[in-house]
Amino acid sequence: MRKGILERLNAGEVVIGDGGYVMQLERRGYVKAPHFTPEAAVEHPEAVRQLHREFQRAGADVLQTLTFYSSDEKLQISGNVTDITGTQINEAACDLAREIANESDALVAAGVSQTPVYPVNRNQAEVKAIIQKQLDVFKRKDIDFYMVEFFKHVEEAVWAVEVMKAGGKPVGATLCISPQGDKDGTPPGECAVRLVRAGADMVGINCHLDPLTCVRTVKLMKEGLEKAGLKAHLIVQPLGFHTPECNHSGYTTLAEYPFAMEARAMTRWDMQKYAREAYNAGIRYIGGCCGFEPYHIRALAEEMSPERGVLPAASDKHGLWGAGLATYGASFMTERACREYWENLLPASGRPNCPSMSRPALK
Repeated sequence: MRKGILERLNAGEVVIGDGGYVMQLERRGYVKAPHFTPEAAVEHPEAVRQLHREFQRAGADVLQTLTFYSSDEKLQISGNVTDITGTQINEAACDLAREIANESDALVAAGVSQTPVYPVNRNQAEVKAIIQKQLDVFKRKDIDFYMVEFFKHVEEAVWAVEVMKAGGKPVGATLCISPQGDKDGTPPGECAVRLVRAGADMVGINCHLDPLTCVRTVKLMKEGLEKAGLKAHLIVQPLGFHTPECNHSGYTTLAEYPFAMEARAMTRWDMQKYAREAYNAGIRYIGGCCGFEPYHIRALAEEMSPERGVLPAASDKHGLWGAGLATYGASFMTERACREYWENLLPASGRPNCPSMSRPALK
């Protein structure tokens, strides 16, 4: 019997989440920007299966289903498919995640995200109907727990939590907001309070901004919960990119989005720093979102290995802090086989004519 997500977190365990699926699959040729709908679960299950397995080997304790934007309404807007339904995608995605999770003791989390109808009319009944349709599939597939993620407005996220809570499984809720609050200006602390009062067992931040900015926002959520006398486990699953602009709308307004974000990619050493900062902030569910590749997840698991007491399978092919370089013949390389070198490195971009930051578009 696997321990459930709350059983693990209640025991103080560090849970490693997985990384970003839709952006990885777009780069591999299975998802189309800008709508990033997840029909690959039906069209190319082998690609989704492979990415699940890579994250699992890298140390992920949770595999999330590829159900981001998986509603009939979003599929229709995207125009990416006309012969596959949201239900078909949700069913296939649940099966794929479960198949790979069963190769270890990983849990499966099924996620729902913001709906295309909310910005149009903010109609609670319509939003909840879309979420309920996904939940119906998740219940049939006996998913381990649910994630309400990538919501810009806490009001819509609260409605989603209320629906998912009726599914009888633990619910996590993560917003894609900045330290300034959600798109309506609701402060992070108040957002957290509203999510917990709606029934969320875990709250935090995902996507839109870089790891340390997201950790800062989760700290504000934690403060809000403490002031309200509420408790919940904390989650952080940020971007795998540097976004020092820390703009309110997140990385989608950066000039490089979505096809030139590689220039902002974080290193594995950046990820180890992020994992330690998150842990020191009291966050025990630490993962990633868009831009997080399997080696980034491995870095999180390696940084947390003293607390977790285990290294991931993928660490068999990776010397901690570059230790494997000690066997190289040249001295310039063996000198890099230590933590001090990589922790203090200021990596160059190799682009002398490029700025270090860009001016985000107004949104």
